[in-house]
Amino acid sequence: MHIFDAIRSRRAVKYFDPEFKLSAEKQTELLDLAMQSPTAFNLQHWRFVVVDDPKIRQQIRAVAWDQAQVTDASMLVILCADVNSWEKNAARVWAGAPDAVREMMVPAIDAYYRDKPQVQRDEIMRSCGIAGQTLMLAARAMDLDSCPMDGFDFDAVAKIIQLPADHEIAFMLAIGKKTRDVWPKPGQLDQTEVVIRNQFGA
Repeated sequence: MHIFDAIRSRRAVKYFDPEFKLSAEKQTELLDLAMQSPTAFNLQHWRFVVVDDPKIRQQIRAVAWDQAQVTDASMLVILCADVNSWEKNAARVWAGAPDAVREMMVPAIDAYYRDKPQVQRDEIMRSCGIAGQTLMLAARAMDLDSCPMDGFDFDAVAKIIQLPADHEIAFMLAIGKKTRDVWPKPGQLDQTEVVIRNQFGA
C-alpha cells in the first residue's frame, strides 16, 4: 500500500476479529519499523510492551472500560518510555559515532535534560507519539487495522505490567483485522482553520 493511501485509510477501529492471528514474524517486522522512528538525541527511550498473555489482556480490559479491542485484537502494544534514558543510555546510543561527535553529544544530552523533569517527560511523550503513528501506518500498509487508546486506568495498567518506577505509559495500540467498517469521518476541519502562516493573528 502506498504511504498516502495508508495515511488516508487509517482509522481507529474498535471491532477486531479475535480469530485472526498475526504471526510472530509480522509482529517483529511491525516493531522493527516502529523502531525506525526518530527520537531526540537518538535516545530510543520508547519501550514496547507487547501483551500476548490472554489473562493479562483480560486484566487490562477490566481497567479499560471493558473495551473489546483490548482482548480481541491480534496484537496489543503498550507504548511506554524510560524517563531516565538520557542518563542511562546516552553514551551507548552514540557509541558508534566519531569520537568528536560522541564527545560533543553525551555532555549536551546531560545539559539538556538534567534537573528538567518536564522536558524529560515531554520528550518521551513526543517520541512515543511518533513511534505509535509509525506503527499504525506500518500496520495499515500490511492491510491491518489499529486503534490508539488512552481510555484506561494508567495506574492500574502500570501495576498489571509491573512498569518500572522510572518509566511512563504514553498510550496503547490494538492491531489486527477489523470485523466491521467504521462510519465515515464525522467531521474534518478545513486547512483554513488549522494552518497558520507565520504567526497567529497576522
